[in-house]
Amino acid sequence: MWENDIDINEIKELRVKTNVYFGVGAVNKIDDILKSLKKEKKVDKIIVISGKNAYKSTGAWDVIKKALEDNNIDYINYDKVTPNPTVCHIDEAFNMAKDFNAEAVIGIGGGSPIDTAKSVACLIKNPQYNARDLYTFKFTPQVAAPIIAINLTHGTGTEANRFAVATIPETEFKPAIAYDCLYPYASIDDPALMKGLSPKQTLFVSLDAVNHAVEAATSKVASPLAISLAYETIKTVAKYLPKIIKNPNDMEARYFLTYASMLGGMSFDNGLLHLTHALEHPLSGMKPELTHGLGLAILLPSVIKYAYQGKPHIFAYILSPIVENLNGETNEAQKAAKAVEKWIFELGATQKLKDEGFCESDIDKIVDLTFNTPSLDLLLSIAPIDATRDVVKNIFIESLEGYNKN
Repeated sequence: MWENDIDINEIKELRVKTNVYFGVGAVNKIDDILKSLKKEKKVDKIIVISGKNAYKSTGAWDVIKKALEDNNIDYINYDKVTPNPTVCHIDEAFNMAKDFNAEAVIGIGGGSPIDTAKSVACLIKNPQYNARDLYTFKFTPQVAAPIIAINLTHGTGTEANRFAVATIPETEFKPAIAYDCLYPYASIDDPALMKGLSPKQTLFVSLDAVNHAVEAATSKVASPLAISLAYETIKTVAKYLPKIIKNPNDMEARYFLTYASMLGGMSFDNGLLHLTHALEHPLSGMKPELTHGLGLAILLPSVIKYAYQGKPHIFAYILSPIVENLNGETNEAQKAAKAVEKWIFELGATQKLKDEGFCESDIDKIVDLTFNTPSLDLLLSIAPIDATRDVVKNIFIESLEGYNKN
């Protein structure tokens, strides 16, 4: 029983912070949110952060633009955010916000636009700094401008937590930040806005949510809430992801995958993350074209093989929806790793690191980035096993080709 691994005398902080409007049609709640924001925070000017296309193609922008105009709120739109956004995007958007005297931020998109929006919101209230200062921890922000998150993918969970990520191109560092001031003022999870996700996007973002759950539940600081949320996340993804792959228009499946993603985001808000994210950030820091969720899916089986030793009962519990007959014994680690990789392959994510252009000669550099990137040392320190250089190197090596490749 995983409950036996919980120290009931250790005080845990259970975080349930952001008000999320959830369900088909939830985007229409933006009018109420803006009314409240204007009344409570006296906001009259907003910068909207987005990518180039999805905020319009989903129909979200038509609703949000009308609500802004109906509430007499002036706005500008920064629409240049790309996957794996950089500090350059953040500074460019912040300078635009500063010139406009923006008082709040709306992020529309997946993790990249919303994390960029969080970062801009932080700099609006700390204008003496820039994005590199923020992501190299030159200061600890206590306040940020109000953030509204309009989520367009079911993977990130950022709409429900205090985290943000950005890449520093010149160093290839991809640090993560976490501050209470980055909790959104309000968020919207509307599955109808996600029906245009491609099959690959649908798969990769859902596997991102699974990784959030696995790491949060098995970290050294995991709470019972993190573990319970993680189990529900994995169970829900295991049930509904195959359905959405068969029928992308299955709105019930889209709804519950969105729900799973939110639970995963809340799970790692309470249990944090460890090896998979600590090792993936250097990969997409080196190759920004690597989709984050795919990078995580590539690494997860090898991470499970090593990390299982530290929390076997919890791993057996949370993985039970996708791996049968786990008893919570340390000698099951290889079995669990192979079974999870087989499940990922069957869903359609068969790539390993070699398929994405990495080779053995890259390994030492990737390991160096893992240990030198700001913030990743914290993630490594809360892994359920001792995350030595040898362990990290072995995970990367074994992820080059995997366990189930012919």
